Amino acid sequence: MQLPARFAGLGFCLLLLLLTPHLAVCGDIVHDDDDAPKRPGCNNKFVLVKVQSWINGTKEGEVVGVSARFGKPMEAHAREARIYDLEAAIPATCCNATSNQLDGYAALIQRGDCTFTRKARVAQAAGATAMIVVNTKEELYKMVCDKDDPETFLDINIPAVLLPKSAGEHLEQALKAKQQVKVQLYSPERPAVDAAEFVLWIMAVGTITCASIWSAWSFYDTADEHCKLVKENVDDFDGEHVEEDSNVLNINVASAVLFVFFASGFLFMIYKLMSTWFLLLLVILFCIGGVEGLQTCSVALLSRWFTRANGLYANLPLVGPVSLLTLIVSPFCITFATVWAVYRHLSFAWVAQDILGIALIITVLQIVRLPNIKVATVLLTCAFVYDIFWVFMSPKLFHESVMIVVARGDRSGEDGIPMLLKIPRIFDPWGGYSIIGFGDILLPGLLISFAKRFDVATRKTLRSGYFLWLSIGYGFGLIVTYIALNLMDGHGQPALLYIVPFTLGSLFFLVDNVNGSNGTVEKILSF
Repeated sequence: MQLPARFAGLGFCLLLLLLTPHLAVCGDIVHDDDDAPKRPGCNNKFVLVKVQSWINGTKEGEVVGVSARFGKPMEAHAREARIYDLEAAIPATCCNATSNQLDGYAALIQRGDCTFTRKARVAQAAGATAMIVVNTKEELYKMVCDKDDPETFLDINIPAVLLPKSAGEHLEQALKAKQQVKVQLYSPERPAVDAAEFVLWIMAVGTITCASIWSAWSFYDTADEHCKLVKENVDDFDGEHVEEDSNVLNINVASAVLFVFFASGFLFMIYKLMSTWFLLLLVILFCIGGVEGLQTCSVALLSRWFTRANGLYANLPLVGPVSLLTLIVSPFCITFATVWAVYRHLSFAWVAQDILGIALIITVLQIVRLPNIKVATVLLTCAFVYDIFWVFMSPKLFHESVMIVVARGDRSGEDGIPMLLKIPRIFDPWGGYSIIGFGDILLPGLLISFAKRFDVATRKTLRSGYFLWLSIGYGFGLIVTYIALNLMDGHGQPALLYIVPFTLGSLFFLVDNVNGSNGTVEKILSF
């Protein structure tokens, strides 16, 4: 059914608070080593390492570790990487001379009691050919050199890898059970650009373009209908027909300012409450919004093909009149969202998630609108600050980036929250997804949709208007975001840091330098 406009608008604004603006990839490595010394023998670049294991000849699943600042660099290809027999060090932390023989073995060592470099020296002295350190936590920790180490040159020539706690314990239990364990360490290079990013770029730009054109059509149709009613001097014409659109929720300056506070509070709540049950709640909310979005988009498309069905309604108890097209598509939309929720862990479930997400974004951009450039400036400026703070500044308060933790879905048992578009990385040997938060599409989309409606209202051509240039600005901003993401070795980036200057900045440039002299500034401020 179609929700009342005000209720639907408020509901989608609540979802908007869930739409954490970010663009990030998983890079679960902690510990800033800026203060750690880098010297000969201790200046390796940190790389993720694939650790393939075999237990009694049976191949296990690959796990991911991280290399150290010191030691032998990792091979890039599995065919060139050596396969080691694994042996647990005694004592387990390998801080003193080992009591067992490690000649030719990769040493499995527990973290703690001494520095990483000491562990490596002891293991190497015992004849170990590689060192695998088991972390005390699940995250990956950078193994660096000790600031107080008197040696100016480290002569450690065995590869060193740190594994998360669960992966290391699995290997340790196999060794305790007297099973034969073999491991292989290698680090394939990640491509600078993956085709998935190009596809995601098309999805984001295409979603905003479609939503903006649809919003302009609705605006034009509404304005045209009002003009006809006035010209015909309809007898029962009342004040409600004079409004811009009874199905639209306009954002004002106050709500734009409050956005950053409510969004921050909601993001922090997700961060603190993130768990399996809380993620299930987010999935339910996403499904409700996705159903409404898919239903709205489907009805809008079908109504243009089946024009005779537009005026057909059914009067349902407790609901009232509901269009026939809505009754037809609603079961399909509900089934589609339910099937996605049940099977969202499958490898291809991202397709359904993106369909629901795109439909939801387009629908929100029809319901929630910016009335003028003043509100747009306040909203995007607040979102700009909000995005930067929760990605870059929050680690100083919480020792980790709140935005990225929420995006990844840490402590939830799943790969991230559903409020984002995602696509598997195609040529990346590490797999994973390229993702973009709904907020990184919705918030700039509100401005671009406003620009399209303004162009229609002032009868500007595509070239002389604002819509085309703001759309191009958004596309460039997203490209710069991907460039920054790759330059930062995959560390999460606040997309609005780059998108807002390319969109809002482009609008200011056009207004001031192209149209400022003919009254367009006054028009667009009061539109």
